[in-house]
Amino acid sequence: MSNSKALRVPALGGEQSLNRYLAEIKKYPILTAEQEYMLAKRYAEHEDPEAAAQLVTSHLRLVAKIAMGYRGYGLPVTDLISEGNVGLMQGVKKFEPDRGFRLATYAMWWIKASMQEFILRSWSLVKMGTTAAQKKLFFNLRRMKKELEAYEDSDLHPEDVAKIAKDLGVPEQEVVNMNRRMMMGGDGSLNVSMRNGEEGSGEWQDWLADEGPLQDSVVADAEEAQVRHEMLTEAMDSLNERERHILTERRLTDNPQTLEELSQQYDVSRERIRQIEVRAFEKLQKAMQRIATERLLPAPVAG
Repeated sequence: MSNSKALRVPALGGEQSLNRYLAEIKKYPILTAEQEYMLAKRYAEHEDPEAAAQLVTSHLRLVAKIAMGYRGYGLPVTDLISEGNVGLMQGVKKFEPDRGFRLATYAMWWIKASMQEFILRSWSLVKMGTTAAQKKLFFNLRRMKKELEAYEDSDLHPEDVAKIAKDLGVPEQEVVNMNRRMMMGGDGSLNVSMRNGEEGSGEWQDWLADEGPLQDSVVADAEEAQVRHEMLTEAMDSLNERERHILTERRLTDNPQTLEELSQQYDVSRERIRQIEVRAFEKLQKAMQRIATERLLPAPVAG
């Protein structure tokens, strides 16, 4: 972002200063929708550095909140925040206020993308020629293990490996390899002192728990869900009626129908229904990517 001299972001100097940083960024006010719109217009039309600075600093708490969500990858939270701040600045630079959604919604894509790419670089996955499917596996494996009630620090049971591989569309051996690699990465805990054991300093968990959901985080989550829903609805128009119905009944309902039930309904084989479902899903993904590009949203790391 040009004119960075006006951007007064508190310094991050290692884990010991993290509590000071978190306290400092709480001082920046949350903008109203009207304030945010006017500042964004000022920056978009006049490249006003003070407007950009206010837009960035008012969203630093959002970056910190997102960074806490990636703490399980064994990397310093300060590094994650620094990378996220870079993504936030990119989001502010490219934000178009007239498109109708809040900056937090748009910037969240950039913040997460910056952090995820940093994590992948740190784990040397990029050097391995990581595919989109492998990235999806990397960022979903811990969540899926928790859902399956699998132990965090042990090999997966064969049936769990099979389910994860099927759900994410990757070979079973890749699930095994990724799980073993992640077990070696360590897992940061929030139940540690903010000042290296100093009495009365509190824990990281305290900083998160006493605030409740951040206002901009709540707004971003709600608007991101709305944006994704709108994109999905628009993308569904790329399917014909049969594809739309089969995909909806197989993947987009709480009680999906079986291949057998749909094969009887359409008087075709189960394999034919499966083929239609796969083709429809591929068409839907391509349409979603196209729509995201048209809306100038950064392509998120799969996950």
